[in-house]
Amino acid sequence: MEVIDTLRRPLRDLRISVTDRCNFRCVYCMPKEVFGRDHRFLPRRELLTFEEIERVARVFVGLGVEKLRITGGEPLLRRDLEVLIEQLAGIGDLDLTLTTNGALLAQKAQALADAGLTRVTVSLDSLDDEVFRAMNDVDFPVARVLGGIDAAAEAGLPVKVNVVVKRGLNDGSILDMARRFRGTGHTVRFIEFMDVGATNGWRLDDVVPAAEVVRTIGAEFPLEPVDAAYRGEVAERYRYLDGAGEIGVIASVTQPFCGDCTRARISADGKLYTCLFAVRGHDLRAVLRSSADDEELAASIRSIWGKRTDRYSERRTEETAALRKVEMSYIGG
Repeated sequence: MEVIDTLRRPLRDLRISVTDRCNFRCVYCMPKEVFGRDHRFLPRRELLTFEEIERVARVFVGLGVEKLRITGGEPLLRRDLEVLIEQLAGIGDLDLTLTTNGALLAQKAQALADAGLTRVTVSLDSLDDEVFRAMNDVDFPVARVLGGIDAAAEAGLPVKVNVVVKRGLNDGSILDMARRFRGTGHTVRFIEFMDVGATNGWRLDDVVPAAEVVRTIGAEFPLEPVDAAYRGEVAERYRYLDGAGEIGVIASVTQPFCGDCTRARISADGKLYTCLFAVRGHDLRAVLRSSADDEELAASIRSIWGKRTDRYSERRTEETAALRKVEMSYIGG
């Protein structure tokens, strides 16, 4: 049964965080000064179990969800994640994806593919080792992430590479990324630095507009736009005129796409968020751990989505930017 919100947007995509922990401290997501040694992460008992995740995912699929994305924190830190992937793959014919920083991907890629994962997205913000180490802030080398990407490809997993671009930090890496992945079959997506959460020091001056990214790459490698593959596709796609593949840009700041947003997010402790920039979530874990059956769980989800009015990126102002929004590391971006 299809679920529609107040702006006639269907529920099609579900992003599920399996942990709030990460082995990186990226400056735009989990800055070390906030998520340091004394930060309290969720105790294991507060995380949704694999069985609870499989149950809630199955209910969401019954409401029209067609794509499941596993996120974190860093999802590969969740022990035996391939077991969960196999459970989710058993739900039906779904686009089952995972977003990772790639640090553990070389060890996990084959097991994930064997379990039924359909593709993987790897966050990689620069090929310059010094810049990359500065951005992940744990001195992790770029070569090991590239090794993870290669391992995923060898395991038969299609790969997308996400680059969050921040002015003055890694905007000089845009062309390097395009050159490196042209002709490989891997699509690079350049993401505008967003004001998610309240800890990443976001300023509009730090945003590199997607249009600038396209101009920068297009000046060396001519591009042409590609039509969206489906309603709610977040990336604007461009292909190289010489046939060497394509890139994407995600322009949440300069070209908001709220009008077609079909995405819901579940945090690692089972809260449902209907917007990346939400201030608070809805507690599904309490429903899952009560005596409620699947019909009651579905009714709760239907009610929450049916009342949805979120349009943060279209309404973004100085006033809304100051709200204490949920951190990206908590709901997986």
